[in-house]
Amino acid sequence: MLGRRIVCASVSLMSEPISDSLTETALPAPRVHGRPLRYGLPFLLLLLTFCTTVLVGSRLQFNFNHNLEAFAGNEMIPLFPVQWLWQDPQLLLLGVPFSLAIMGILLAHEMGHYLYCRHYGVRATLPFFIPAPTLIGTMGAFIRIGGYIESRAALFDIGIAGPIAGFVVAVPVTMVGLAMSHPVIGFSDPELRFGFPLIFQLGHALLHHGGPGLAHYYLHPVALAGWAGMLATALNLLPGGQLDGGHLVFAISPALHKFLSWGVVGALVVMAWHFWAGWMIWAILLALSGLQQPSVPLWPSVGRPRRWMALVALALLVLTFTPAPVAGKNFQQVAHAIKHPGE
Repeated sequence: MLGRRIVCASVSLMSEPISDSLTETALPAPRVHGRPLRYGLPFLLLLLTFCTTVLVGSRLQFNFNHNLEAFAGNEMIPLFPVQWLWQDPQLLLLGVPFSLAIMGILLAHEMGHYLYCRHYGVRATLPFFIPAPTLIGTMGAFIRIGGYIESRAALFDIGIAGPIAGFVVAVPVTMVGLAMSHPVIGFSDPELRFGFPLIFQLGHALLHHGGPGLAHYYLHPVALAGWAGMLATALNLLPGGQLDGGHLVFAISPALHKFLSWGVVGALVVMAWHFWAGWMIWAILLALSGLQQPSVPLWPSVGRPRRWMALVALALLVLTFTPAPVAGKNFQQVAHAIKHPGE
């Protein structure tokens, strides 16, 4: 049985190392019925994250309503208009749709993992949200998993359930958000420009056929929540390490996992140089997080239906991935800006 715990996360890496089982086949172990669930801390973090995402969402919606840049504001903490709490509390209601959208996507992802853990008798906590002063008001969510995973099939199902559940919620959120978006009025050159995954481009073509391209649209805050949800799905489906995609690779082919994980690290370094400097952070985190997997029996192997489902996961990665989530911020440009700050 596992002596350490793993973390399934909708944004961050599964951060704790896992005992390696490549050298031997684990013996069957009894199913774990789990300990009583603790509701206090998960509920508190849920409430705090609702507050932080409402604050961010209210600023985003206010800017959208007044045709201002999405992330414009004069707050001490960007996008956190805490002064509205006493100046005009009703403005905070503007942030509720964004909050429900982003938290709904993250909650769906984590509950996908959680419910399949319950199905296989694996101990798991309720989702922990992470409130933070970021551009979306949170750093994501995670569940802690501890206990014996009885087969590679169980590992596969637990790993794939999160991205599918999150994607199923993110698609309607994205479509609703894109439907409420509108073309930019006049000239606009925002400091922060997004790169859009294929699913966004398809949705935009369906809803705004014949209109300007996505780069010339003012995204509604709900669409921004969909964009963040798609990015989280893509990050988790990267086929390496202890990400959801890494679990899927290990379940399909344990021998391929470590080789492919290092290949992903190398690919992220290349993309950081040419597309988005943020990939360098992910490459470092992936390399440092450990490339081992939970101790699961190597036999039996995963059957054909799950191998087909692996192709579904690959299709989701293609739909949600973009090489440059933030345009014009590759490693070369960032390094040049640091060396020549006056230019």
